[in-house]
Amino acid sequence: MPNSHYENFPVASPLLPAHLRAPIRVIYAFARSADDIADEGNASAEERLAGLAIYEQELDRIEQQQKPQTALFIELQAVINTYQLPLQAFRNLLSAFKQDVSTTRYASYSELIDYCKRSADPVGRIMLSLFKQASIDNIKESDAICSALQLINFIQDVAIDWQKSRIYLPLEDLARFGITEKHIAHAVSSEEWRALLQYQVERARTLLISGAALPLKIPGRMGWELRMIVQGGLRILEKIQSVDYDVFHHRPQLVKTDWVLMLWRACWM
Repeated sequence: MPNSHYENFPVASPLLPAHLRAPIRVIYAFARSADDIADEGNASAEERLAGLAIYEQELDRIEQQQKPQTALFIELQAVINTYQLPLQAFRNLLSAFKQDVSTTRYASYSELIDYCKRSADPVGRIMLSLFKQASIDNIKESDAICSALQLINFIQDVAIDWQKSRIYLPLEDLARFGITEKHIAHAVSSEEWRALLQYQVERARTLLISGAALPLKIPGRMGWELRMIVQGGLRILEKIQSVDYDVFHHRPQLVKTDWVLMLWRACWM
């Protein structure tokens, strides 16, 4: 699984129709560069927010049918107009990136899901619009898949996020299972930690499966792409379980044999 939600764009996937690869690369460039503004380098919080504000201004120009001032947004404007993509999805991504600058803890699962709705779900909605498949039911199932994938990223990347002074597990769950931030700081894989992670894994799996009917309804290559995405998420959860939930010392990675297994499972969904 990727480190961040924007990596769920299947940028280089051979399953993508050739005519959609270029627009997807442009959309990915928007998400990648905006996330870098929020997350990379040594800029201050004020500088990061100022950088993201420039992106918001460019989206305003697109909405007002004005010419953007940067090459990236000129390309993005053409893609949005050509494929009638929902501008709000791009605004939601920026909202999540801005939140990353200022928010490092989430008190409850509902707060975390609210973040996922803006950091992950827009990716699926944009892809559905590209493929002219953005029905109400499809959007609901896509949101479930995208939020679940984001939660899985949070589970597998606990140690990485801690290095950035962030915790993307609900604080209410940490308290419920008797986990403090010291457990994470010292990478303590205790019985309490395993119980906490088991709970997170099962909740993410349930959410992912609730959207798993979507790939069967999307025709052609995109349907197969979605099958592999769902199976990838499920496989990562299995690998987390296989190391007894010790993601501190065994961050799960998909290897060649995993991809073969995922493909076999995708065929039988």
